[in-house]
Amino acid sequence: MQNLVTAIVEQLERQLETAINASQDAHSSATHSENIADNKYDTLAVEAAYLAHGQSMRISELQETIHLYRNFQRPVFTQQSPVRLGALVELENSAGQVQRVFIGPAAGGLKIGEPPNTITVVTRSTPLGGAIIDKYLDDEIKLNINSRSEIFVIINIQ
Repeated sequence: MQNLVTAIVEQLERQLETAINASQDAHSSATHSENIADNKYDTLAVEAAYLAHGQSMRISELQETIHLYRNFQRPVFTQQSPVRLGALVELENSAGQVQRVFIGPAAGGLKIGEPPNTITVVTRSTPLGGAIIDKYLDDEIKLNINSRSEIFVIINIQ
């Protein structure tokens, strides 16, 4: 299961590299001599500076998240364990579709792997993550998704 955490870190590192490149491009654009304002309505350099600032905030967030995962110690789970941070949970909906979610410390929404083996990272602050924390194997979870009620059953905890 450590492979999952490693895969999360690798994907976050790719996102970090992309953000660093975008930040460098935005910084170059903001400071390029051709983007000096000709008049008070010429805002290209200002817009590029805002973009560079946003990218630097994203870089900082990704660095913090990578640090969290590198130092994350996953607990050992059994089929009798409650769902906690670090659990890989399989959920089945009423149509029989199974989805796998990993309760992570950060990076909610990140998808690891290719269908049908995709694992989605959720955090306890998300509706699904919050709903399955402290639940057990075979427990039902009821969520409102897009104004409709959806029921999931926990079919596996790792």
